[in-house]
Amino acid sequence: MILLTGATGYVGGRLLHRLEAEGRAVRCLVRRPAQLRASVAPTTEIVGGDVTDRDSLGRALAGVSAAYYLVHSMGAREDFEQRDRLAAEIFANAAAAAGVRRIVYLGGLGDARADLSAHLRSRHEVGRILARSGVPTVELRASIVLGSGSLSFELIRALVERLPAMITPRWVEVLAQPIAIEDVLAYLLASLEIPLSESRVYEIGGPDRVSYGELMREYARQRGLRRFTISVPVLTPRLSSLWLRLVTPLYAEVGRKLIDSIRHPTVVHDESALRDFAIRPLGVREAIARALANEDQALTETRWSDAFSAAADPPAWGGRRFGNRLIDSRSVHVTAPVEQAFAPIRRIGGETGWYYGNLLWRLRGALDLLFGGVGLRRGRRDPDQLRVGDTLDFWRVAAIEPNRRLQLAAEMRLPGRAWLEFEVEPEAGGARIRQTAIFDPVGLRGLAYWYGVFPLHELVFRGMLRGIARAAERGE
Repeated sequence: MILLTGATGYVGGRLLHRLEAEGRAVRCLVRRPAQLRASVAPTTEIVGGDVTDRDSLGRALAGVSAAYYLVHSMGAREDFEQRDRLAAEIFANAAAAAGVRRIVYLGGLGDARADLSAHLRSRHEVGRILARSGVPTVELRASIVLGSGSLSFELIRALVERLPAMITPRWVEVLAQPIAIEDVLAYLLASLEIPLSESRVYEIGGPDRVSYGELMREYARQRGLRRFTISVPVLTPRLSSLWLRLVTPLYAEVGRKLIDSIRHPTVVHDESALRDFAIRPLGVREAIARALANEDQALTETRWSDAFSAAADPPAWGGRRFGNRLIDSRSVHVTAPVEQAFAPIRRIGGETGWYYGNLLWRLRGALDLLFGGVGLRRGRRDPDQLRVGDTLDFWRVAAIEPNRRLQLAAEMRLPGRAWLEFEVEPEAGGARIRQTAIFDPVGLRGLAYWYGVFPLHELVFRGMLRGIARAAERGE
């Protein structure tokens, strides 16, 4: 039995699915069991509690052979160092008392001899406390983790996408040794099996030593954006964190602690991880490309009927965010069976038209032709049937599940990429049709385009959904 703490976090959530895929017996200790219950395998156990609660820890650690410690208090407003110290001491003592044979802990890189930031200093201290428990501990120390959804990657993305020119402090050019999230997970999994007679510290990182500035330039290159940076010496961590609060998803408290750590080089000095593990991490270019590709895969696999409530549409003007994507989703109930509800969707475009505002659609096609796009002139291959790869006016069929789902990828001229998706699910008294517009904006032009045309999208897409519903009800 393996105990996983931090299963609702970024690394822990991904590690949980890897452990389940390997058929491991997993138990998760979480403060809010309901938050996790819907997303775990039937064989995974969930124990409600906290790493500072000795009673819940006793229940969670019973019969456990190895435990992952993936929790921290960086988001806490009060003294997070004291909170992390207390949590590590309680967990270490409880693990030793329960007879746990191994602890695996993910900490942070940084030269222990230097005057480290409070965050990095705390990460090192937690590792020492766990190792002192007498339970052999594998401490993995990592720098920047690159993966869609990671704190550092989202910081880089937000700055590059939103700011054509950036005034940056000098420490943005301090060296780090980033590692892809896939490689972090590989090290965490391998740490269960590596021979271990005593506690070990392993420094893990990719092959490239780069700065945040270089990471931002590489991200901009892969997204086809031109960005300029001007380095100045006067931006303090506090001022920088307040600035991040304005232009990125980070709130100031976490941003300040993150920036405090960025000021210190976080590079690998001890290469023993490359000797003891059969893992060869990705370089920065490949890690960023993988992060962007994984978002596309997640977008393709996402079921918006699961992501949004069937009873209510998202209230936020401008839609919701999914990574860098902007999502505008709405649904309607029809008193028709699923097959009848899907039929108008299957016939959309071409001679059938778009069920609302066809004049506006033709105008959009004419503008697309004017700017060198394909316009609406391609029509569709068959008036009734669709298959993956078919052209449909200025869209192309990206995915289709008969009587359930149609996803169209836009091929008109846009400052970004766009998809239009329809889903039909059975519902009491008929079916529910969900329509979702997805946009991946590139830079400020992309954001300006989305918010500029959003009122028109509201009009056209709502009208289209009503038209599809009417056609479904009539059996057209």
